[in-house]
Amino acid sequence: MKVTFLGTGTSQGVPIIACSCEVCSSTDSKDKRLRSSILIENEGETYVIDTGPDFRQQMLTANVKKLDAVIFTHEHRDHIAGLDDIRGFNFILKKAIDVYADERVEEAIRKREFPYIFAKEQYPGLPEINLHRITDKPFTIGKTTFIPIKVMHLNLPVLGFRIGNFTYITDANFIAEEEQQKIIGSEVVVLNALRKERHPSHYNFDEALTMVQKWKPKMAYLTHISHQLGKHKDIEKELPNNVRLAYDGLTIEV
Repeated sequence: MKVTFLGTGTSQGVPIIACSCEVCSSTDSKDKRLRSSILIENEGETYVIDTGPDFRQQMLTANVKKLDAVIFTHEHRDHIAGLDDIRGFNFILKKAIDVYADERVEEAIRKREFPYIFAKEQYPGLPEINLHRITDKPFTIGKTTFIPIKVMHLNLPVLGFRIGNFTYITDANFIAEEEQQKIIGSEVVVLNALRKERHPSHYNFDEALTMVQKWKPKMAYLTHISHQLGKHKDIEKELPNNVRLAYDGLTIEV
């Protein structure tokens, strides 16, 4: 299975508009972060977890020609706002795209963000999707099985996913012990680490490293990073051998 980090930034991305801090001013490409999302390629199938505002740019940059499904973690706009651009795949592939979401995310898509997709009178060229409900049970798309992991983003439930020996978690600051049991044994873990200072709804740098130490994966990657964490090359020096900062365009084999 191949995983590509399409975006590794927080909700505003990096650089932030009008900010002139050393991170936002950096010329290092690893300090340029689109909104968090990953591409999974497995057994000839292609999946994207989350379609933020940068979805179109991410698909073009990664040269994605085929998309079998989109899976959503939660309904915040930095994770779903790009869904309208699924239209390109509708046109090229000549089919609706399967979208997997829990009940709350589905309601946000239907009623708040994209009600026009479901209008009785369909305007030509609207996005075409097939919605599938995620529950707390594992589900299979094609040849790939996803195990939902319930995490908390302050008071908002968010889904992480374990796929084989790979676990992906973003926008979390609490994971119940029973849900952590689904993570343990993963060879590769991706976890959010927003900044050095504590945050009310995200793990910070030290908290993320503590969780990684507890789970003991062979390798871990930190994502959903803000400009407040620091420059990529500097933070890399502070990491243990089995932890790296993810960056946009990074590809790993699991």
